[in-house]
Amino acid sequence: MFFILKVLFGFGKTSVAATCVIGLQWGDEAKGKLVDLLAPRHDIVVRYQGGANAGHTVVCGKEVYKLHHVPSGILAGGITNVIAPGVVIEPNMLIRELEGLEARGITPRKNLMISERAHVVMPWHFVEDKATNKAMVAGESIGTTNRGIGPCYRDKVGRTHAIRIADLSSDQLKIKITETAAAKRHMLAPIADPSDLELLDTDKVLQQCHMWANSLGSLAADSTNYLLDELDAGKRLLMEGAQGSLLDIDHGTYPFVTSSNASGVGVSAGSGVPARWITNVIGVTKAYSTRVGGGPFPTELIDETGQKIREIGREYGTTTGRPRRCGWFDAVAVRYTARLSGIHYLSLMMMDVLSYFDTVQICVAYELRGERISRFPCLAEDLRLCKPIYETLPGWNTDVSNVRKLEDFPTNARRYIDRISELISVPIGVLSVGPDREQTIFLASF
Repeated sequence: MFFILKVLFGFGKTSVAATCVIGLQWGDEAKGKLVDLLAPRHDIVVRYQGGANAGHTVVCGKEVYKLHHVPSGILAGGITNVIAPGVVIEPNMLIRELEGLEARGITPRKNLMISERAHVVMPWHFVEDKATNKAMVAGESIGTTNRGIGPCYRDKVGRTHAIRIADLSSDQLKIKITETAAAKRHMLAPIADPSDLELLDTDKVLQQCHMWANSLGSLAADSTNYLLDELDAGKRLLMEGAQGSLLDIDHGTYPFVTSSNASGVGVSAGSGVPARWITNVIGVTKAYSTRVGGGPFPTELIDETGQKIREIGREYGTTTGRPRRCGWFDAVAVRYTARLSGIHYLSLMMMDVLSYFDTVQICVAYELRGERISRFPCLAEDLRLCKPIYETLPGWNTDVSNVRKLEDFPTNARRYIDRISELISVPIGVLSVGPDREQTIFLASF
């Protein structure tokens, strides 16, 4: 009987912490920095969704690394880094990324695994992205980076024209490419530039595929079974999310979202790691709010204050270079995403950016059509109509970039931190006062 219970319920199995790092806003929350810091405490770092549209920045002294595909644990020696099935891979960019790391003395190929189940962003996905965006004569942009991410996810779900990493080394590759390239040329001919259609020549695409297979084939493996085996062996996993929860395809500000589940609900689907192993979830948020591209943004500041936040925080996209829209902290939105993602601790980043304000504000509710609401609306058009209801707190007007302990923060900064924790109903586990590794204060053990 005990054996049956042990099998059914895992009695006697060592408790293993699979820790998740998830952005709670519209991305760009400094998740990469936190993953880089936590990586040495784990055995494996797993990037489980998104694509080259993600840009994670890690600052090591004077060295700045900008990562798009490669997990942010790649800078920690002796740790395996896994690109899981939920990620869509742009091979040319991944190869450039690996070469860039190698040129700086990093050896990423020694400890990187790419899931053979991961889907490949093909040349026709770029053409499709460009053509469909060009065809949108009117309307607000949904914020695409034009890197073929959305069309690749669309083909993944459609199943007919999808190419996976495993296919690059398959003896069926030529058949798949020939059929798919022909279908894509036919589909895109009415809307694409003729010069772009030349990129879909079957022989040219096959040549690229062979180059990708030669460069990346040795890194491809069955990551799903690997991770499950490692969990059974007692290894500690660190799961790295991309984008932010408000960009989640199902739960974000649709249609101004990304093409994958960027909130905590996407961890298991993207990685293949069952929820029972996930014991620690850290939600990452800035001390204010930012957004890139179109879509509703209730606390956006289109004034000198917003520009001041942008300049102090260097708020320009890692992937696109686009200036980010800036605003005050939105507790309504973050409480929603914290609940959605099952957050255990908050990581409050970039506290230093708010060091030079006489007062700071937190959005504690919305006014929608004359009614005060504390829920996050489903419809983008409703969110666009929401007026933020602010709570004003005194600023601290003191540089906190050299603070290394919670008790050393100015009193007003402590009040701000405590109030955010209270509004979100989640304790603060990490505080960041700058981009460097040393400018991080851990209040909890991970």
